[in-house]
Amino acid sequence: MIVVRDVFQVEPEQMKLAKELVKQEREIGKRLGHHVTRVLTDLTGEYYTLIMESEYTSLADYEVALKKVLADPEFQRSYPQFRKLIRGGRREIFTVVAE
Repeated sequence: MIVVRDVFQVEPEQMKLAKELVKQEREIGKRLGHHVTRVLTDLTGEYYTLIMESEYTSLADYEVALKKVLADPEFQRSYPQFRKLIRGGRREIFTVVAE
């Protein structure tokens, strides 16, 4: 099992809108097999951090789901709105060794 965390630094005045858009994008992903299990925001650390966390059985399964999402016309219309709110970010992928 792997955990994928997409970590975004959001423009401070845009956090509320970013959270609303992530809800929409979660629905698109769910329809296509890319399940964001949790959406997190910061309590400590770097301010205005938004994290989308997903779980997959393997890296190959993640790659298949991601390709479906990126090719989806609805996602292609939605993502640019979200992207305008982002200052930067990164993707973290972890292997689950214990639960």
